[in-house]
Amino acid sequence: MNKQTISPNLGLDLVRVTEAAAFVAGRWMGRGDEKQANKEAINAMARAFETLPIDGRIVIGEEKRLAVSTPLDSGKNVGNGNGPAMDVVVDAIDGTALLTQGLPGAISVAGIAPRNSMWAPYPATHMEKIIVGADAANALVPECLDAPAAWTLALVARAKNKAVRDLVVFVLNRPRHRHLIEEIQATGARVMALSQGDIGGALMVASHDINVDILMGTGGVSEGIVAACAVKSLRGGMLGRVIPMDEAEAEVLKDSQVDCTTILTQEEIVAGCDIYFAATGITRGALFAGVHYQGTKVEAESIVVRCQTGTRRIVQVEHFLHESEIDTSP
Repeated sequence: MNKQTISPNLGLDLVRVTEAAAFVAGRWMGRGDEKQANKEAINAMARAFETLPIDGRIVIGEEKRLAVSTPLDSGKNVGNGNGPAMDVVVDAIDGTALLTQGLPGAISVAGIAPRNSMWAPYPATHMEKIIVGADAANALVPECLDAPAAWTLALVARAKNKAVRDLVVFVLNRPRHRHLIEEIQATGARVMALSQGDIGGALMVASHDINVDILMGTGGVSEGIVAACAVKSLRGGMLGRVIPMDEAEAEVLKDSQVDCTTILTQEEIVAGCDIYFAATGITRGALFAGVHYQGTKVEAESIVVRCQTGTRRIVQVEHFLHESEIDTSP
């Protein structure tokens, strides 16, 4: 492959990466060990990347979230090197606590785009986000990120031809969002408050066939960049801005000259149209059926999205396990 050529089938190669992580991660459902689940899923994803025909580089990796070194850390090279130079952002398990507690909604995700097209505010860890689907993308304006929730929800409701009370708002259920959730509830809108999984939340919002209208609140930067790959590809709208979580981080970001004031759209978070996004379900949820094991076979459900065409493919996979992968414990 010419190093400057990006294959239109690259998304189908990428989904094998998220499937590999999901097949391994699914074994840790309900077992309570987040550390080991993350370690094995990341290692499986890294091995799968070795076959991907790209010269890839991780933009923002797993080390900040996990506080340990991993094969998918920021700046690491991935892919077999025989392909186009690409930026890569991943989350081997979005919703690790959901997985290890046996709860719905854990997924494995990856996004890729041409080299230097992804926003990379390292060492920032968190960002403010608002995400809507294609039917409300034109209603989103930068002022929404600083405006009262009621004002933003009114804009979105008008664009979607709904009453505000008919909206469903995804918010991470964290102490930092207590006042935001109260604001949303005061408008009469309904709240979907989950403990983890804001990439999954973004994907629900961007998918026209799931009844979630808008995502609001603060989440991870790497998760935001992955989400932007999906949201932009599905023609949704997004606003984002780096936010320090305490005074110490504010000083670090200032010293690193990270801009904490500019509000970015999905177009600025991931530039261009040669973007691919893939996600595979690990535990059953609104998006995916989840991984299912039966003897020598494992089944899973994924999506692959190509920004150039806006195509979303639903992929059902039946994978026959190698002997070394089969669980023979009683």
